[in-house]
Amino acid sequence: MKRIAILDDYQNAALVAADWSRLTDCQVTVFDTHIPDPGQVSQVLQPFDIIVAMRERTPFPKSLIEQLGNLKLLVTAGMRNLAIDMDAARRAGITVCGTEMLAYPAFEHAWGLILALTKQIAKEDHVMKTGGWQQGYGVGLNGKTLGVLGLGKLGAQVARVGQAFGMNVIAWSENLNDERAAEVGVQRVTKDELFGMSDVISIHLVLSDRTRRLVGEPELAQMKSSAYLVNTSRGSIIDEAALITALQSKAIAGAALDVFEVEPLPKDHVLRKLENVVLTGHTGFVVRELHELVYGQAVENIAAWVSGAPQRILNAA
Repeated sequence: MKRIAILDDYQNAALVAADWSRLTDCQVTVFDTHIPDPGQVSQVLQPFDIIVAMRERTPFPKSLIEQLGNLKLLVTAGMRNLAIDMDAARRAGITVCGTEMLAYPAFEHAWGLILALTKQIAKEDHVMKTGGWQQGYGVGLNGKTLGVLGLGKLGAQVARVGQAFGMNVIAWSENLNDERAAEVGVQRVTKDELFGMSDVISIHLVLSDRTRRLVGEPELAQMKSSAYLVNTSRGSIIDEAALITALQSKAIAGAALDVFEVEPLPKDHVLRKLENVVLTGHTGFVVRELHELVYGQAVENIAAWVSGAPQRILNAA
């Protein structure tokens, strides 16, 4: 019997989102809490032949892969996972397969955060539920400047909604050119101009050595004291300590964050205590339709691998 581990299924969605019964002679174990300690991860996962990982929640570096002697198939949500050492997996004889992802949930979530932040929705909800009435006020978006950091598919979708709100939309990334900016209908500016001109900045970059801590103390210092920062990409794109300082000193008006340097966010983390922050727990891509797609294709990948014809392989030689 093949043993299957499903990792980091915080919402216990995997078993209801797909038909696992089609996998005969298999035993499925769901881990609905994160295992943070690498030593504990290797110990817990030792017995499993197949592991299903949700994006980059649990890293699989070379050191871990070499300890998982029974592992033969690793399935990840998404067709890219920078937290898996693909070469080490291939050398260990482990096939790594991916699944498709949905492109729209993260951009929808970004706008949910922008509106929650600028319209003070969380605060007003709390006021209403505790018997109060109108204890704050938001800001309008019409005529304001939206800065989009990264104008790929998600950034372009965010930009177009900003235009629908009547915002002036500007964008910057290291590789952005005038042709791409014109295609989306936004103005390409320099990095300094984006941070200095924007009333709302929304981050849509892939985490890499080039973008890690791209938003640090100098960039935050350039922002208006009335400006807001929104991050639905990866936590490490922002220097978290510098952001906390800016928020505590009210150097910027506020931030809305779905991603963090350490995830899950520690229970006693200072960000949980700040009034000018809206927080969600990396749920920007998590919708029912995504669970059905990812876990459905995970079952397909496992069935195909068992039959000797693996599909959606990410670490082929």
